[in-house]
This record gives sequence, structure tokens and C-alpha cells, in this order.
Amino acid sequence: MNTAFLLKLHRWTSLVFALPLLAIIVTGLILSVEPMLQGGGLPAGTLDATRLTGLIERYDPQGQARGLAINATGQQLRLLGIKAPPIDLTTGDAAAASDSTGDLLLWARRTHERLLGYQWLVIASTIALTILMAIGALMGLPRLRNSLAGWHKGAAWFTLPLLVLSPLTALCMAAGLTFSSGPPPARMTIKLTDAVQQIARSHDVSHLAMIANRGGRMMARIYEDGELRAYTFTPEGVTPLPRNWPRLLHEGNWSTWLSGTVNVVTSVVLLGLLITGVWLWTRRKLRRRPPRPVAEPA
Repeated sequence: MNTAFLLKLHRWTSLVFALPLLAIIVTGLILSVEPMLQGGGLPAGTLDATRLTGLIERYDPQGQARGLAINATGQQLRLLGIKAPPIDLTTGDAAAASDSTGDLLLWARRTHERLLGYQWLVIASTIALTILMAIGALMGLPRLRNSLAGWHKGAAWFTLPLLVLSPLTALCMAAGLTFSSGPPPARMTIKLTDAVQQIARSHDVSHLAMIANRGGRMMARIYEDGELRAYTFTPEGVTPLPRNWPRLLHEGNWSTWLSGTVNVVTSVVLLGLLITGVWLWTRRKLRRRPPRPVAEPA
């Protein structure tokens, strides 16, 4: 294998995709702390179905909202698909101040999934990141030295399983792969308030994270023992969906603090590799070469 060619390909791929990768990694780092911030939802018993449906009917009397999202950090409710203000779950009134943490997470998620409004740019950058990791592995084991280049190579190799998992799970999500067996439950159309009532029969509504339409199916995501589980609504009631393993692993929603910490470490290492890689290339290019000796005339 031509190591010099692989190194050049590795460098130029990094440079071409440096800016989109920087945006994706930084927003990914922000989103990595979301499972830890949400911490399994609101405290148990904080919210019940009667209060939640009352708030929905108060701010959406026409029943046009397509879903809801609950931010446990700021204790605010957002109705999706309509022009309604964020609702303070403590008072039931429109939130007096915006939730800066929730707004930051919302911005990070939108940017992470559709960079500059283009999903293809995110997918292309993710493929490029996967190729960069493959090239790095093909170049062989590095010689570890106490230098910037040595730390760059060592960090990449020692965390390689975590690094590879991040773009691979993202590509699986983009391709719709879940690695779950069995057919999904039958779909069912249901009003938002009725969905809340159904959830309340078997779950604490305080642990509800969101209800929304995904792919033509009304879904709910509920925290259970540190995991953000997905449910759908059927004539039999609230039915768990098969686990979407790529999404659980990529978002870090399989064990709140543990999975969130793993994703933070992964994002920090990726960010460090991108910055040090570009800096090593820049330093190499800017390094002044010794002037060539001028030949004396004969």
C-alpha cells in the first residue's frame, strides 16, 4: 500500500470537508450533552394527563398541532406545527423568557441534520469522515511520539471503535436501517390529546419527551430506566416500537449519563483530530524552506 499516496489523500479529504465537518462535529458535541441534561424527563409526578391535555386545548383550541415536545431542563412545552409560544409547565402560561438551553439544542439539531438546509451535505461529509478513518487505518499502526502528530495518531487509534461508530450509525439512520426484527405495529391516526391520555394509562406523563408524526406514524418517545424508548399508537393501546439501534447509539439515548459521556468523548476526540490535522498541514505548508544556494558564475 502506497503510504505517501494515502497520506496525501487523507490530508486533502480533510481539507475539502474541513468546514462542514467542523459544523457537524461541534453541533454533535452540543447534542451529546442533551441526554444528560434531560436526565430522564421531568421529576416523577410533576405532570399528569389532565394538566397536559388542558394546556394543549388552551393553546391549540382548533386541534391543529402535529405533536409536542417537552424540555425537561427548562420545564417548557412546545406544540409542533402551529404558531404557539413555549409554555411554562410550572405556571401554565406562555414562557416569560426563552429557554436558551433548549433553543441551543434545537439549533444544533437542525444544523446537525441539515447543514445550511441541505441534508445531502451532511451525508456527503459523513461519508468523507468514514473514508478518512478507513484511510487512517490502512496507513497502519503509528509510531507514538510525544509530539502533536504523535498525539494525533495515538488519539485516533486508541478511540477508533468509538470514532467509527459515530459516522456509521449516522449513515445507517440516513439509509433507514434499524437492525430490528419483526414487522412494525399497525399505524393509527389519533388526536394529540387522545395520545396523551393513552400514554397516561401505562406511563408517567412526566417522563414523556415528545409526541410527533414520523414517517406517517404517530410516535411517542418516553424515558424508561435511562433509555429513551419509542412507542406508537395502535387500537390495542400504546405499543413499543422495535429498538432503532443506530439511532440509540448515535444519539446516546440508551443510558443517559453513560451514553452521553461516551458521545461527548467521541465528539471531543473528533474535534481535536480535525483541528490538529488541519494545523499540521498548515504548519507544514507555512514552514519556511531553507533558501537554495545561488550558483556562483564560473
